[in-house]
Amino acid sequence: MAAKERRRLRSSTVVLGGMGVLATALTSCGSEPDKRCVDPNSYDVSRGYKVVDSKACGKGGGGSSGGSSSGRWYYDGNKSGGFSDRGTFSKSQAVDRGGFGCSGSGSGGG
Repeated sequence: MAAKERRRLRSSTVVLGGMGVLATALTSCGSEPDKRCVDPNSYDVSRGYKVVDSKACGKGGGGSSGGSSSGRWYYDGNKSGGFSDRGTFSKSQAVDRGGFGCSGSGSGGG
């Protein structure tokens, strides 16, 4: 009888764990990618782009429209010591590559 109890407990754990993974996958698809405002002219081969105050990127979140803002949003980059690297300036590209189980829906424009 103890073996049957143990088997049920394992089954419940697997089901609950699987539901947690599914919930995480579904919420990650709809969430915003991690973003930092960087100076696009500050690239250093070993460190990446220098992170600047988010005010430099403006409110719109685009940062690439050629306005007076000096920064651009940099998505999904690794941050280290005031620099960010291995990310992308394209929000749609960051969303496409970001999620577990997410289907790509970004446009191919560029």
